[in-house]
Amino acid sequence: MAKGDEMAYRLFYDEYYDRLRRYLLVVTAGHEDAARDALQSALLRVVKHIRIFSNENEFWCWLTVLAKTAFFDQARKKKRYWSFLERFTRHAEIEQSFDTTADSDAQLMMLLDQSLTTLPADEKQLIESKYLEGASVREIADDFQTTEKAVESRLVRIRRKLKTSLLEGLKHEPIPK
Repeated sequence: MAKGDEMAYRLFYDEYYDRLRRYLLVVTAGHEDAARDALQSALLRVVKHIRIFSNENEFWCWLTVLAKTAFFDQARKKKRYWSFLERFTRHAEIEQSFDTTADSDAQLMMLLDQSLTTLPADEKQLIESKYLEGASVREIADDFQTTEKAVESRLVRIRRKLKTSLLEGLKHEPIPK
């Protein structure tokens, strides 16, 4: 076979085809299609990479490694294919829901604006300083002539108020389809 002798390949095929097929049926847990595909791939690998072995046991071990690797390669390929299809489907769903998401973001921003208008002036100024102007807690503490800890505590309380207000507002919004 290593020299390309057709008769040698026929002898190999007659001797090992059924034996390798049974081996792959065990490896694939009885899945005939997977075993048949892996066997074809393994036979191609035998033709490409055949070499001389010192005994039959060494040859059989090599064949089983080729067959098992062919099966695992096909399983990985199948997994990649299904993973691709899943990502493609998910991408298409995201594309379809993009308009809905943009509407949801606009609704959320509108609710946030409404919630901010309900805050007392000092709390609104604190939130705007921190999140819109990007001032540090230390800078805000200096402006309000208080401690950093006091500013952080007030921010926590204000964020809780806003969260409660937003959640309440979202309860009354229609669910996008």
